[in-house]
Amino acid sequence: MPDHTTIYEKEALTYHELISKQADLTGRIQELRSCCGLDIVDLGAGTGRFTTALAAKAKSIIALDESEAMLRITADKLERAGLTNWRTQAADHRRLPLEDQSVDLIVSGWSICYLGSTNVSNWQQNIHQVMSEIRRVLRPDGTAIIFETLGTGYETPTAPDFLQPYYAMLEKEYGFSRQWIRTDYTFDHLQQAERLTRFFFGDALAEKVIEHNLIRLPECAGIWHLQL
Repeated sequence: MPDHTTIYEKEALTYHELISKQADLTGRIQELRSCCGLDIVDLGAGTGRFTTALAAKAKSIIALDESEAMLRITADKLERAGLTNWRTQAADHRRLPLEDQSVDLIVSGWSICYLGSTNVSNWQQNIHQVMSEIRRVLRPDGTAIIFETLGTGYETPTAPDFLQPYYAMLEKEYGFSRQWIRTDYTFDHLQQAERLTRFFFGDALAEKVIEHNLIRLPECAGIWHLQL
């Protein structure tokens, strides 16, 4: 399996190429909380898939991520869009550089899972810290929306074993509700599908792409939603 930490630090542009092959998810966020005029934080913003889409609607938006390389791409996109209501900052999810009750909406896409995998020591404490920080910075009527994987290469939800305990914590301990959606990748051609799949998901899935001619690679995602 590829080293995602290295990818986020050194191959941010290729990662951005990959996620550009997914549909815009702004509408899904808007269904749960209208973003107009809100102070928003994108937690684990990466190359800005949510930040850049929500910035035009927001009062303000802050993109937080551990990877400076990813945030540079986000900042460049926001600057080119002529927006000024934003800032980026490198940060750990467990220690957010934000004031108490300063945010209306927190969105996080495919990010908290890296702290919540059972392959990580102290994963339960990590999640406790992240959830505590989310509650600390949200205003009394605030909203948290978390997107995480329910399986790439699958037509129906197939959560990885190492993430299922984290997902259960979100629902049973922290009161999140869950729905699921398809977040398929639609590639331009088979060679691109194989290259980008191998880059991020590894050889086994790339071979499946070749074997089944998967220009459209199925993926399922969960959306966990909490309204204070």
